[in-house]
Amino acid sequence: MHDFSVCLFNPAFRGCQNPINGLLTKKTNEWVLNKAGVKRELLDTVKARKLAYYGHTMRKQGSCLDKEIMQGAMPVTRRRERPRTAWMDNIKAWTGLSVEESIRMTEDRDKWRKYAHGVANPRIENG
Repeated sequence: MHDFSVCLFNPAFRGCQNPINGLLTKKTNEWVLNKAGVKRELLDTVKARKLAYYGHTMRKQGSCLDKEIMQGAMPVTRRRERPRTAWMDNIKAWTGLSVEESIRMTEDRDKWRKYAHGVANPRIENG
């Protein structure tokens, strides 16, 4: 059987030896990601960046406008329409943590980064 690890993990190597006819064939990004067991989607990228920014903002000392907006502390009058999704609604839905728990977790930067990475980058399980 052919060892695909050379083409999967070497970005300079753009093709793989085809085990059937020995020719160099190109592989698509989707093929490489599927072979590596990685699922890459736009929502995962948005989640990762939003969770990272949330942690960064919640670690700021004192009160700042970003923090108050994220926590929904700003008084706003809205027209009668469907309510917009708030930052904290996304954070609660994605992490499964309450607001207080997520704020406490963001105080430890390494712990938050590991947790947010696990939430935003689910792995495809083979089996």
